Amino acid sequence: MKALVLGGGGREHALVRALSQDADVTSLHCAPGNPGTSQLAENHVVNVTDPVAVRELARRIRTDLVVIGPEAPLVAGVADELRRAGIPCFGPDQEAARLEGSKGFAKDVMRAAGVPTARFRTCDSTAQVREALTEFGPPYVVKDDGLASGKGVLVTEDATAAEQHAHRHDRVVVEEYLDGPEVSLFALSDGTNVVPLLLAQDFKRAYDNDEGPNTGGMGAYAPVPWTSPDLVSDVMESIVTPTVREMSRRGTPYQGLLYVGLALTSLGPRVVEFNARFGDPEAQVVLDRIASPLGRLLQAAATGGLSSTTAIDWHPGAAVTVVLAAEGYPEAPVKGDLISGIDAANEVPGAYVLHAGTAWSGRSDLAVAGGRVLNVVGSGTDLGAARESAYTALEKIRFRGSFHRTDIAAHVA
Repeated sequence: MKALVLGGGGREHALVRALSQDADVTSLHCAPGNPGTSQLAENHVVNVTDPVAVRELARRIRTDLVVIGPEAPLVAGVADELRRAGIPCFGPDQEAARLEGSKGFAKDVMRAAGVPTARFRTCDSTAQVREALTEFGPPYVVKDDGLASGKGVLVTEDATAAEQHAHRHDRVVVEEYLDGPEVSLFALSDGTNVVPLLLAQDFKRAYDNDEGPNTGGMGAYAPVPWTSPDLVSDVMESIVTPTVREMSRRGTPYQGLLYVGLALTSLGPRVVEFNARFGDPEAQVVLDRIASPLGRLLQAAATGGLSSTTAIDWHPGAAVTVVLAAEGYPEAPVKGDLISGIDAANEVPGAYVLHAGTAWSGRSDLAVAGGRVLNVVGSGTDLGAARESAYTALEKIRFRGSFHRTDIAAHVA
């Protein structure tokens, strides 16, 4: 199988790494990729939000499967163009990707499917925002209706701050606050059948103790040992299956990865958000644990080949990933500083480094090129061992102004 992964971040490096371990994948490509993916796949320069450009690349390299990593190509209709050309694609089409591309659309689907979620209002005026904030009360939850790279959500006790956040966006969803911890569940869907992956938990705030601004994610771990053994099956029954069924009823079958962000409230699981692709950095730990051939699973989802009996094998133990971020992230990350120590980090037992925001500087030097620069993954017999490997490796890496959270998975290790 020839596989092409679209994207250039840590999630895509994790996908490339997992696919490289599948014996069925004989040729691996990534576009645009990054310095890390170039060690495992052939990188290609292409605008991943240009459906025609992606289609032509896929034809030129004669790929058997395109795996779309980030959300922007999905919302741009890249999957539609590939399917029209007869190229198997793991990722929902443009209409189905609205589950992520529009918070209001996702809420409408959930309401129609009877999926438990927070009460909400979709607002496009100051008056509507104020009315919704008054109705739901603090803590106030305001979400950009469109794509915001994981940073379009504000949760605050300050009504003025909530209003100001709403003013920065054309359309927002204001909803009631959901109590309880949050976890993430990924599910593969071929449009009809759905298969769950592992639960994971990520850490959105920039600093220790969940302080600071929201980010795209500063770390994650899997599995999540403190949840009920029945949680995954309950969520599949009450949330994932009804959502996929509703999308099919609307004439937009959902093929790809459905990410379900969950709040485990006192009244049971509630959907915080849907994403139309692997979460980042949760993908890094979930993919670390998968023992089944990944290419075969993704191709089955892309071609309608999943079944209710599809089983996924998992490595025993656990994984933890810690994000090493650039100075100024998330508001204004500083780029260009040189990075050292990655080779030493990769030599730590049970650990490896995924590139998320790096670029070549000259012929051989690595430099910071994004806000979340590196993902350091540790795996081990349990979360304590995985966490120790990740943080031991992280200490080997240096670049000016870097920072990371020191408490990823600390409460469960």
